[in-house]
Amino acid sequence: MLVLVAPGQGAQTPGFLTPWLDLPGAADRVAAWSEAIGLDLAHYGTKADADEIRDTAVAQPLLVAAGLLSAAALDASPNVVAGHSVGEITAAAFAGVIGDEAALRLVRTRGLAMAEAAAVTETGMAALLGGDPDASVAHLEKLGLTPANVNGAGQIVAAGTAAQIAALIEDMPEGVRRVVPLKVAGAFHTSHMAPAVDRLREAAAELTPADPAVTYVSNADGKAVATGDEVISRLVGQVANPVRWDLCMETFKELGVTALVEACPGGTLTGLAKRALPGVKTLALKTPDDLDAARALISEHAGA
Repeated sequence: MLVLVAPGQGAQTPGFLTPWLDLPGAADRVAAWSEAIGLDLAHYGTKADADEIRDTAVAQPLLVAAGLLSAAALDASPNVVAGHSVGEITAAAFAGVIGDEAALRLVRTRGLAMAEAAAVTETGMAALLGGDPDASVAHLEKLGLTPANVNGAGQIVAAGTAAQIAALIEDMPEGVRRVVPLKVAGAFHTSHMAPAVDRLREAAAELTPADPAVTYVSNADGKAVATGDEVISRLVGQVANPVRWDLCMETFKELGVTALVEACPGGTLTGLAKRALPGVKTLALKTPDDLDAARALISEHAGA
């Protein structure tokens, strides 16, 4: 059984879209998406520097576009789909809940709304590596931080004000090896993002979602979601609520997943799976050179 996953914000790197645009029809598809959402995705994915693509309003549409482009090139049907944070919108398109252009329009609104919310107060996120999860969560709450991403495999991402993140770096929870600031521009999945929820809800109201054609696993609680309306409702709410990727991976286990392919720009979720899902074969789509190996893996596992 195969799960296709889509990464979240922070996975982007300068120029990562460049090799994908050489695939047949890819440049035209990206150009059409760019026109639809008023953002030059090709420019940001090939020529922009790290600071430019760190901008939430840019990073989020860019990540969804890359995920959709790589999945289209893969041309395979997974048994299960899931996405981390903004990757949930990519996964919704994988599952047929919304079309590609609708996904790009929705994520464009999401990125702009979250960027505006982030501009109100200087906020950020940082990953805690190692330590006891319960002890770490208690320590974060003592510092006024939110455990915004509970990723499993010994990783929790804290979110809050810049001052709170600085305090965490100086006062790490016992057992934590390192605190790593993330390349994001706000305290996502916290109350700081509440203003963005209303904006996204308005945009979502214009959609006509279909029910997932494959099993869709939600960040909210790791549960499979059966209806398109519920998928969209959860996409809206998750902007200001924690990501429980640990529970998503537990569900992959329960479903009997034997292989995981991560859409472009792959790597982050594959790394977590290698530590939390022993025995599950993994592959990250970083460039088109990875497509043949991914197709072979899918051929072996998608019907299992």
